[in-house]
Amino acid sequence: MTKSNIAKLQGYWYFLKKNKSALAGLIILIVLLFVALFAPYLAPNDPLQRSLAHRLLPGFWAGKEYAQFPLGTDYLGRCILSRIIWGTRTSLSVGFIAVGISTLIGLVLGLLGGYFGGKIDTFLMRIVDIMFAFPSILLAITIMAALGPGLEKAMIAIGIVYSPQMARVTRSAVLVIREMDYIQAEKALGASHLRIIWHHILPNSLAPVIVYSTLSVANAILDAAALGFLGLGALPPTPEWGAMLSNSRQFLLSGAWWAATFPGLAIMISVLGLNLLGDGLRDILDPRLRV
Repeated sequence: MTKSNIAKLQGYWYFLKKNKSALAGLIILIVLLFVALFAPYLAPNDPLQRSLAHRLLPGFWAGKEYAQFPLGTDYLGRCILSRIIWGTRTSLSVGFIAVGISTLIGLVLGLLGGYFGGKIDTFLMRIVDIMFAFPSILLAITIMAALGPGLEKAMIAIGIVYSPQMARVTRSAVLVIREMDYIQAEKALGASHLRIIWHHILPNSLAPVIVYSTLSVANAILDAAALGFLGLGALPPTPEWGAMLSNSRQFLLSGAWWAATFPGLAIMISVLGLNLLGDGLRDILDPRLRV
């Protein structure tokens, strides 16, 4: 890594430290990644272990005798805290892999359409417009209906659903960059299209893509939870926040509020952290927004 790149990273870190909300989002993300990575060591119980004798037990607030299950148990007697910890790995995997798929597809479509323009751009953007005509969750459900339920299928479905937005973001950045003087100079010198795209267009269009990708991870986690809530995401007994919320919602009014409340809080905290970090990255990577 060159000294200029190190200096640039140090500058980004300086502005990140000044942005308290972005720093809070980064801390939340680091904690989530830590929990996901060390789930086997952090979970107090087996997340799949059933015990009807321990069905819908309260947690630590009910007394020391319930310390075995700090956040209580669900309708099958499984430890809610352990399932939330393991569900962190599931939800983050869906979010990052789905956004990775959408970013790959969106970059290809956006780079080709924005750089070449003309009929290629028109054709690719009409495909994008057709996908935009459907609500994202409805399109994801349609794709899941074709692929079948399952965690891997949910990643693919969400990745496809988010690719049009990523293509639009990439294309808008490429349309500006391709008119820059240094791009025209490269063309005049006889540089190939592949060289121009790989060495100049792509690196300089990544800033908005990174910001949008970070925000999309939060939305992908929400959509994965929605698919799990509908029974189209992770298959039982895999711990997944949306499925946990779906299976426990009927107990909210029957006294066992903890069964659905804590998975819902896990979704809220993760989405909040990623949104705070995404907003902060937007401010850091755009010099016009730095304060």
